[in-house]
Amino acid sequence: QVHLVESGGGLVQAGGSLRLGCEASGRTTSSYTMGWFRQAPGKEREFVAAISWSGGIYYTDSVKGRFTISRDNGKNTLYLQMNSLKPEDTAVYYCALNLQRGSAIMNRNVYDYWGQGTQVTVSS
Repeated sequence: QVHLVESGGGLVQAGGSLRLGCEASGRTTSSYTMGWFRQAPGKEREFVAAISWSGGIYYTDSVKGRFTISRDNGKNTLYLQMNSLKPEDTAVYYCALNLQRGSAIMNRNVYDYWGQGTQVTVSS
């Protein structure tokens, strides 16, 4: 059984930074796609960023240039460095693991395992 545990959320002022981590256990994740999604109150869960099984990196347009996704294979951990945070980035952030090695990187329905989420709140 795979477990994903996020960390690093919190309250930050607009323009500040946070670094989220997602530690995986139960399976080595270096050969699979991993992603970050977020869900704001009253909204659907949306794609933020992903590292594909082939090494590709993807971002949603609203975070390009501000967020950086990375992974430490030795620690089996995924990261999301978030800079220049805006109030509209406020959401619960989830990491996810996709075992299918397909191409629908941004589709939340192709991910097999999810973390419990970590709250990010950006004040104006």
